[in-house]
Amino acid sequence: MADRRRAERLDQPHVPRGLRLPRVDQETFGKWAEGIARSMGTALFIVYMTLVLGAWFVWNTLAPERARFDPYTFTFLTLILSIQASYAAPLILLAQNRQSDRDRIALEEDRRRATMQKADTEYLAREIAALRIAMGEVATRDFVRSELARLAEELDEAAQRRQRRELRQQGREAPRRPGGGEPLDEPRDDLDGDHARDRPTEG
Repeated sequence: MADRRRAERLDQPHVPRGLRLPRVDQETFGKWAEGIARSMGTALFIVYMTLVLGAWFVWNTLAPERARFDPYTFTFLTLILSIQASYAAPLILLAQNRQSDRDRIALEEDRRRATMQKADTEYLAREIAALRIAMGEVATRDFVRSELARLAEELDEAAQRRQRRELRQQGREAPRRPGGGEPLDEPRDDLDGDHARDRPTEG
């Protein structure tokens, strides 16, 4: 009764009853099956099998009757070939399934890489477009040279205008007496009259 309650408990794993088959490493068995399938799919296997069948036929046909282990109709050979075919088909299917799994994994990896490359390409395209827009607003070497040349011309013109203005101002100034003093063209009468008016009258 206690064993039955223990078996009905859900917190413990259920032990399957019946025949327990030996566990086989799927990877090792798959590699072994692929090796057999590859060897059976080569021309060398066909040549070896043809030689074996030819020797079988010759021995069981031309050898003495006591030495023949599989006389005509070759029943034993038919049994061996049937067994070979019955095992060869599952081995080939197993190898094909493993190859299909590898192809699916490779396809998924290629798809993932293609998605990443597409995303990287779109990112680079956006960056290049942004750089082109930014470069359109940056002054180029020719533009800077033209601006500097124009600025130099404007400075030369300004210097020439300043020189002309200074020359005109110098031309408007009156010549002065040697050794310094009042200008020659200024009348002294007015100055004397002003000084006379400013002097106090005597008596």
